[in-house]
Parts: sequence; C-alpha cells; structure tokens
Amino acid sequence: MRILPAIDLKDGQCVRLQKGDYGTAHKVAEDPVETARGFLAAGAKLIHMVDLDAAKDGSHANYGVVERVIQETGATVELGGGVRSMADVEAVLALGVTRVIIGSAAVKNPSFVREAVEKYGDKIAVGIDAKSGTVRTEGWLNDSGEDFISFAKLMECFGVQSIIFTDIDKDGMLAGPNFKQLSMLRAAVSCGIVASGGVSTIEDIRKLKALGIDEAIAGKAVYTGALDLAAAIKEIE
Repeated sequence: MRILPAIDLKDGQCVRLQKGDYGTAHKVAEDPVETARGFLAAGAKLIHMVDLDAAKDGSHANYGVVERVIQETGATVELGGGVRSMADVEAVLALGVTRVIIGSAAVKNPSFVREAVEKYGDKIAVGIDAKSGTVRTEGWLNDSGEDFISFAKLMECFGVQSIIFTDIDKDGMLAGPNFKQLSMLRAAVSCGIVASGGVSTIEDIRKLKALGIDEAIAGKAVYTGALDLAAAIKEIE
C-alpha cells in the first residue's frame, strides 16, 4: 500500500477545504515547492495534487506551480482538477505529471475516458467524488445522480486502472474514511483503488490496507500533525 500526501492549490497557494466547500478554503502551508520537498523527505513516492481553480472554472492558473514542484523537487506527481478534454490531458502530461485524474468530465463524457485510456493507459486515473452514494461533479457542486458503484464498473470496463474515491462528507473532517463504501467498491471492481477523504490516523491506514485498498491520500491530517507521514509510510509501505 502507498500513502499519497496531498497538495490542493487555490490561487497558487496550498489550501484545504471542508466537505469540498470552497468557502472553507484556508492556507495550510507557505510554499507548494517546500511542502513537496518535505513530503519527499518523509519518504513519499507520489504526491497527489489538485487544481481547485481548474476544477471550479476550468482555468489553468496553477499549472506553473505544478511544473515548479516537479522541476525543482523531482517529485512524481498526479494531478486532478478541470481535466475536460484530450488537450487538457496532454497539457497536464507536458508539465511532467505522471498520472492525470479525470473527474467531472468522466461523468459527462465517458467516451473521453475511453479515448484517454486507449492512448495513455495507466497514466489516466478517474476520480469518483461521492455524496450519499451518488457522484458529484463541477468541484463537488452538482449531483449527477449516478450511483458510484455502477460508475466505477463502467470506468473499469474502459480499462481504467486506478479509481480515486472520495466521500465528500468525510473530506477535510479528520473523521476517518467511509470504510463501508470503500469495502463495497473493493468488492465491485478489481482495478486499483485510492482512498481519499477523512484519512486521519495510522489506524485508518491499517484498516484501508486490510480492506485491500491500494493507495490512500492524506491531506489535512498531515498538515495538522495528526498523522506522522514518515512513520506511516515506514510502517505501511
């Protein structure tokens, strides 16, 4: 199992949200590059980055920050937020990103995912952001009405090898992941599953590993010190 520390970008700064609410955004670190260096020093092999501005309005204002993180630290990075077309996928890969996360666009245009996977294989991941069991889009603001299990199965049929699952109600709340939904997802698909939202303690990570979850994203807990990233990586990986 692998732990992915998270850097969420808004207006070029490292921020965290609660339950996906942009109104709760608050800065958690001074500099994304130095933050990434700290994660690498703790033993992280992959950093999860999200462009919150792109997720909300399609802007690419944070791309330069992502590129700096990769070039100045040598970090291996996955990036999500606002990836809506093949041109977006290519632009993100051009930054040096290793894995591109398609979120809202996967719901609105599933054939886009199929095309991206056919061309780029395991460089494509799909983010499934759910609230009360249905998939949310547009920075978690809109309810698609799509059942998260059915959608995950469809994505796997397209050849998607990694699904990043977030329970929005758990995100940024330090209350633990939604183990029930993650267990259901693990039983439904055989592709890689990345748990996101609420991962707060080493015990959470142990439970995720026991469920057969492949990767876990840790955000707020790392910034607050609730989770010792280096210790967790040493134990789990």
